[in-house]
Amino acid sequence: MANVLWLQGGACSGNTMSFLDAQEPTVVELIVDFGINILWHPTVGLEIGHQVSDLLNDCISGKTQLDIFVFEGSVVEGPNGTGQMNYFADRPMKDWVKELSDAAQYVVAIGDCATWGGIPAVPPNPSESTGMQFHKKQKGGFLGGDFVSKGGLPVINIPGCPAHPDWITQILVAISTGRIGDVLIDDYHRPRTFFTDFVQTGCPNARSFAEKIEGGFGKRGHGCLFYEVGCRGPMTRASCNRILWNRQSSKTRANHPCLGCTEPGFPHHDLKKGSVFKTMKYLGFLPQEVPEGESKLMYWFKAGVGKFSPSPSELKEHSK
Repeated sequence: MANVLWLQGGACSGNTMSFLDAQEPTVVELIVDFGINILWHPTVGLEIGHQVSDLLNDCISGKTQLDIFVFEGSVVEGPNGTGQMNYFADRPMKDWVKELSDAAQYVVAIGDCATWGGIPAVPPNPSESTGMQFHKKQKGGFLGGDFVSKGGLPVINIPGCPAHPDWITQILVAISTGRIGDVLIDDYHRPRTFFTDFVQTGCPNARSFAEKIEGGFGKRGHGCLFYEVGCRGPMTRASCNRILWNRQSSKTRANHPCLGCTEPGFPHHDLKKGSVFKTMKYLGFLPQEVPEGESKLMYWFKAGVGKFSPSPSELKEHSK
């Protein structure tokens, strides 16, 4: 049995709502089939007041074994590093976070706010919010770049705004069944199982782009949202089009641009190159930022050739 403690800092509870909607496995299956014991969760926990603080102190002292410490939301350090903007159980939340992280076998950060600060950490950041082990793209965050839990791993980051529910439950299963050592993580501490492919993998608009269909936002299946309305799909690592939301769809499948919410730059990636609100372009049509692994020159060449070459439909028609 693995004991899980879940706390929230500067959060909107979006990741909690996502977690409770998980399907493979469900939260009930986590408990019944995989032996996960949720010590306390701010939404579903029964304990209140001193019962909660006593539980937290028991986890810190080792009286109660803490296998997995899950944190949702940014770590609020303001004002002036005191953490008094976010009090919980008679103490600044950041103090609980530090001591519980040191006591836990594994630490998991859920959602953008916990992983790299998210929206609360957008400048001017009056709450002095940061992520558990990253502040945007910079390693460090609240716990510091060298932090390693008792289990020998850094903070395991499950980003997203919110994170996909099955990413959350499946990583908890991997830890509880002793398979977390087999899970490779990338430079941003994200499990490669979920964060290797780019969002454009499986995106139906990729076909429309190849077909050179003109169009834009709101016109289903028409055009590439990357070019039209700032889609971050080619620069965002996530399995949204491989592990569908509600087993039904995704943003790009619903013809909404990818917001890049699993990347540390979210929500403002680079205002000189573009953001979730606008794709900056050069030569009138090519985006300033190109997919990872591509040079601008090669991408310009491929896009140019594609623009003036026969489309797949034209080739198929010609072959008849």
